[in-house]
Amino acid sequence: MRILVVGAGGVGGAIAGIAARRDFFETFVLADVDLARARSVVDAAADARFTAVALDASSADAIVDLARSTRSDVIVNACDPRFNPPIFAAARLAGCTYLDMAMTLSRPHPTRPHELPGEKLGDAQFAVADDWEAAGLLALVGIGVEPGMSDVFARYAADHLFREIDEIGVRDGSNITVDGEDFAPTFSIWTTIEECLNPPVIWERERGWFTTPPFSEPETFVFPEGIGPVECVNVEHEEVLLIPRWVDCNRVTFKYGLGAEFITVLESIHKLHLDGTDPISVRGVQVAPRDVVAAALPNPAFLGDRMHGLTCAGTWVRGTGLDGAPREVYLYHVTDNDHTMRDYGSQAVVWQTAINPVIALELLAGGVWSGAGVLGPEAFDPVPFLDLLVAYNSPWGLEDRL
Repeated sequence: MRILVVGAGGVGGAIAGIAARRDFFETFVLADVDLARARSVVDAAADARFTAVALDASSADAIVDLARSTRSDVIVNACDPRFNPPIFAAARLAGCTYLDMAMTLSRPHPTRPHELPGEKLGDAQFAVADDWEAAGLLALVGIGVEPGMSDVFARYAADHLFREIDEIGVRDGSNITVDGEDFAPTFSIWTTIEECLNPPVIWERERGWFTTPPFSEPETFVFPEGIGPVECVNVEHEEVLLIPRWVDCNRVTFKYGLGAEFITVLESIHKLHLDGTDPISVRGVQVAPRDVVAAALPNPAFLGDRMHGLTCAGTWVRGTGLDGAPREVYLYHVTDNDHTMRDYGSQAVVWQTAINPVIALELLAGGVWSGAGVLGPEAFDPVPFLDLLVAYNSPWGLEDRL
């Protein structure tokens, strides 16, 4: 397998660091608009299979040219979702398998944003699924941790733990702190604003997809391995758009443990119109307000040595177990920042995201996973993925909660 990863930021760098320890691929090209950043990652890998190149990810033509010149089999999109359209289109034109960790962006309903979805996450990709299938090409979308591993957990629960599923709820929480920072998101603030201030989507069998106001349905969820209780709220996320397509259930939600202070900051950003993505003129310079916010905050990729604690991603499932009795479980994966920094030099949140596309690539390279069209992680057998997760020395857990 010949791999092209577009984006050498925190996640792209972590993908390279994890992949460097595996032998399932022939070449690994890391491309970024900042060549120096890509080179620093490649130098750290110290592996002859790795090459750094400069690339403008907004140009589908440039991506196609690079994929063809490097004879790449697969393109991994490690950029923020704004770049999904050109990278996704380029993979199709170049005849490559495509992977991403976040799907194309949504647009709220123009008149009833807190009741009805407008353009949903991933709609633009699913709209051309037939084209990908007809070409015999695979676009594996949403294969990070959330979405990604959480979706694999949902499929595993449906296949191996439940006779009928009433609700699947992805729940994410942590106890991570950052030394010297009152407010420092551990993932891209641009993406965090997008997820948290857009109307959350919920899926129910009788209603289909519908939306609510941001931060709706607060609940306290108790996370394992000492993280403890965290208040979680509805947030727009891909799992709600993916899971119902392949897993039979009655309801799907995504709730994120933000905390009251984080919510207050996001609400203030919104009130000040600093979440906007359309450029405005500032002293003759065109700049998007959200880009200013992102530039003013510390880069999450470089916070790792000041971060402490655990982050947990998981999927809570409630329904009827295989024995006919009520059952409630939480399938989860916990990552310790001290461990990922010591072993890989990557902070926990980006590392936990990055390990999943590497596992998927290994399964695809070995023919264990295969397919054509635009498919989510739920479309594949979850057992080989979870077995390989353990083989990567990154075990997952399961708690019965009844």
